[in-house]
Amino acid sequence: MEEPYRLRINGGVLSPGELKYICEAAEGLGLDAISFGSRQDIIFPEDIDESKFAQFDKIKFVKPKRDGVENIASSYVSAEILPSTSWLTSDRYLYIIEQFKHKPKLRINVTDPKQRLVPLFTGNVNFIASEHDDYWYLYVRLPGWKKTVMYPALIYSWDMDKVEYAIESVLQEEPETIETLFDLVSDAVDTNNRTVDKPLEVPFYPFPYYEGMNRIGPDRYWLGLYWRNNRYDLKFLKAMCELCSENKIGKISITPWKSFIVKGIPLSSKLQWEKFLGKFGINVRHSMLEMNWHLPVNDPGALNLKKYLVSNFDQNDISTYGLTFGVTSFDSDTYNFTSIVIEKNKQPEAIGDFVTRDTYNLLYAKNFDPNTREYIMHVQDVDKVELPGLLMELSQMYFDQLGTERDDEESIVEVKDTFEEEVHQCPECLTVYNEVYGDITQNIPPNTPFQDLPENYVCSLCEAPKSSFQKKVLVN
Repeated sequence: MEEPYRLRINGGVLSPGELKYICEAAEGLGLDAISFGSRQDIIFPEDIDESKFAQFDKIKFVKPKRDGVENIASSYVSAEILPSTSWLTSDRYLYIIEQFKHKPKLRINVTDPKQRLVPLFTGNVNFIASEHDDYWYLYVRLPGWKKTVMYPALIYSWDMDKVEYAIESVLQEEPETIETLFDLVSDAVDTNNRTVDKPLEVPFYPFPYYEGMNRIGPDRYWLGLYWRNNRYDLKFLKAMCELCSENKIGKISITPWKSFIVKGIPLSSKLQWEKFLGKFGINVRHSMLEMNWHLPVNDPGALNLKKYLVSNFDQNDISTYGLTFGVTSFDSDTYNFTSIVIEKNKQPEAIGDFVTRDTYNLLYAKNFDPNTREYIMHVQDVDKVELPGLLMELSQMYFDQLGTERDDEESIVEVKDTFEEEVHQCPECLTVYNEVYGDITQNIPPNTPFQDLPENYVCSLCEAPKSSFQKKVLVN
């Protein structure tokens, strides 16, 4: 299957004017609809006439595998409407995404760990907000690496572009470990790294419902729109862009679930928007059963399988609230980011007229949380007709586990011993030196006691001397 053309939409964020121009370009190419991709980009069919691209000078069509250019994904779409890290505002996202001026050849994610709508670890280079203002954990999975690994320093917001570009620049040296990569990047660029003082914590939240008109604060709304066929009508989109401009709405954001969200609809315009949706016959009441699926682009077989399974769920009145499902194949090079994965097996080569049926494997994420990046095989080599019952079984496991986990956590809290950890803190900027993590920004390996640090050791952030650090006891 030929790869479709894509438009890079940095961070999945674009203005109504930009989307309207894209719609006009699509009409000029003879299309009546566009689609969205799981990297929050825009997809055009692979069979459009490439010679017509030149007339649309403001946009650049790419094929990632052919052109080596990737889209930046971000959780800007979730800002203000889902749980968030306090300092990571909508404006901050936009400034950060804007700094990536080059055309990335690696997949970049810029995400908040407290939201659930955008996956954290599906990029090659994954920046994840820390509790420290303007500092990010960095998790890396370069092409050829089997696992995603934490970079041993926190990255400053305004260094993110040059750190990622440096990572791209050293790929030719084929770094095999995160330590080697760190050394190569440190030699290539000067950065304001901060010591990692605690592991990344990713709280668990059920997957959110992201469709329809929803309130933000006392006087604004956000609107989520999902079309099950992922073909968004150009006439509707152009009219919506005009309505956004009329309401002084500056940004529209695409989700990885092939839908989009408009934030900041004024309370005074809510009725106007509802009438507008009604005029175009837009349904904003899809079932969660069908919205939380990730399917390969332009794969009729995967879409038919989804319809079959959703129909069975619906007939049996099964709840899947909080779960997400993905359909993939044995040879897929994409990273899973759903709670449950339905993996199609490779068909054995047929001999003569011998016909074989498709078989599937079922995997589920540890704790049904895809951010664990650990998948457990539930069953292998089952027929399509067996899938609905097995998926219902997994859904029941999920709900049973939710209750059990809560009980376990409560009982642990009641009986666990208090754990005290000794650290040293800089009084000037409050950076913590934790011997468990060391300070790789100054070549201090993990498990180095504070008293064994060299006398010329200074704070990695503000360069206060070692002598000014104060001993603290953290009670966990």
